[in-house]
Amino acid sequence: MKTARVIAVERDLYTVRPTGGEDIQARLAGRLRHEAEDATKLPCVGDSVAVEISGEVGVIHGVLPRDTVLRRKRPGKDIDFQLIAANIDVAFIVQGCHFDFNVRRLDRYLVVCRDGGIRPVIVLSKSDLVREDDLAGMTQKVRDAGIDADILSISNVTGEGLDRLTDMLEPGLTYCLLGSSGVGKTTLINRLLGTDYETQACSATGQGTHTTTRRQLIEMDNGAYLVDTPGMRELGILDADDGISESFSNFADLATQCRFSDCTHTHEPGCAVRGSVDEGELASYHKLVRENERNAQTYHERRQTDRQFGKHCKAVMKQKKKPRGTN
Repeated sequence: MKTARVIAVERDLYTVRPTGGEDIQARLAGRLRHEAEDATKLPCVGDSVAVEISGEVGVIHGVLPRDTVLRRKRPGKDIDFQLIAANIDVAFIVQGCHFDFNVRRLDRYLVVCRDGGIRPVIVLSKSDLVREDDLAGMTQKVRDAGIDADILSISNVTGEGLDRLTDMLEPGLTYCLLGSSGVGKTTLINRLLGTDYETQACSATGQGTHTTTRRQLIEMDNGAYLVDTPGMRELGILDADDGISESFSNFADLATQCRFSDCTHTHEPGCAVRGSVDEGELASYHKLVRENERNAQTYHERRQTDRQFGKHCKAVMKQKKKPRGTN
């Protein structure tokens, strides 16, 4: 049995890289698939796994403990987790200056990153499409919203900011790019790699037309790793209490000055938070808290139902195995 890292996932087929070896194709062991309680227990890009290798193929028998995890609520009505990547050190949250800039959406990305223990860095791409004072205004809006993450502006056209981003990539660490479709993530990878990594031209509006369809771990020349992720139309949160608390840490400090210790910062008199933070930031906080509580309640109720059903099935099977004439 060897340790390997998951480089790419495409349906039921995994590309893994054994320590000190070449990439091979691998599939899940039947027992691992059968005993996994949910999809979060199965391998994803960035995971370290225990793999049995025979020739040029492998069988994955287990997922090693994760240091960090990037996850979201599964898109659609199903209340469950979807893993994006694991063992990520830094997430570059990319927003286009020209059409995609949205502080409230940033809040969501920050919550998802911090809930998984990942350091976020905000990247404002396509800075060549806006004036310098507009770019400064965007940065100020981020700071006014109470967001203290590092901010970097770049242009894949002029090269502005790329050297600074490259200097942030440390050998042995793993980074990922997050953002909507068309903000320039894949073009940015092309610039960093110095090669053509599957991209298409931009539309007339400046919005990219390329959409990455799978997650893949790319090794950089200096030994750093980079994960490109598909553009996300939905970024729902689920069971992300820690991420919300860390993203809105200024609320916790202000809350100590509220008149009531259980203040919800909505209507109570003497609320120190409501009178001190930006209305948009407060509205975003309440929206994320409500969504998180609603999804978490549904998720835990469903898990409880699943566990009860599982116990019932085991009891039925146990009863069937009893010899005839026994109670």
